[in-house]
Amino acid sequence: MKAYVFPGQGAQFVGMGKDLYDNNPEAKELFEKANDILGFRITDLMFEGTEEDLKQTKVTQPAIFLHSVLLARSLGDGFRPDMVAGHSLGEFSALVAAGALSFEEGLKLVAKRALAMQKACEARPSTMAAVLALPDGKVEEICAGIDDIVAPANYNCPGQVVISGTEEGIDSACAKLIEAGAKRALKLKVGGAFHSPLMQPAQEELAEACAPSIRMSTASPTPIRPRSRRISSGSLRRRCAGLTMCRQWLLTAPTSSSSLAREMCSRVW
Repeated sequence: MKAYVFPGQGAQFVGMGKDLYDNNPEAKELFEKANDILGFRITDLMFEGTEEDLKQTKVTQPAIFLHSVLLARSLGDGFRPDMVAGHSLGEFSALVAAGALSFEEGLKLVAKRALAMQKACEARPSTMAAVLALPDGKVEEICAGIDDIVAPANYNCPGQVVISGTEEGIDSACAKLIEAGAKRALKLKVGGAFHSPLMQPAQEELAEACAPSIRMSTASPTPIRPRSRRISSGSLRRRCAGLTMCRQWLLTAPTSSSSLAREMCSRVW
């Protein structure tokens, strides 16, 4: 069984996608189409921008989406997964790569998601921090005791949790986590408190934006190309479209990479 898991925010780097643009005509065409859809030349920021440019949520998310989807497309017939999944933003990349959403639908949704989250980030200074070598329960207990908005956001693996919240809340939590025995409590270079209650306004905007695309996806399947040997494209599209509809709440709820891996390993398609 072959599975592909697509990355979320934080996987960006200066120069991402440049090799694809220079050497793959289909990728170059889709990059230029993305520039037109987005209304600005995201390729300039991806290829020659700064880390600060790419850190902006409104840039980061479409950049990672484009890089992920076009990498999958560049594999041609070599991309034939039995299942796909994604970490947060990566779910949209997975949906497009699998043929559940068109490239244009996926990019427009990601752009709306990114702008909504950017607005939420600007409304209140916020950030995230990685916590190493403390039990999940202890991290949850300390976050709950902070007199500010702080919550676990990503359960990456046993002994590694990312927390999310206001700048002040994260600073207080990091200090208490180190006191409690954490090996590290390191603030991340991100633009806001993703997967926390601070993303509630963005969640509401995304729910509204997703609705038309879900209707389009379930009504008229138009997969990019056959992706799976074990599932019909129509069945895959219905399953993935359902995921988009029910997963928009993840903007405010924590994610669990370890749970996702276990589920994918146990799933019989």
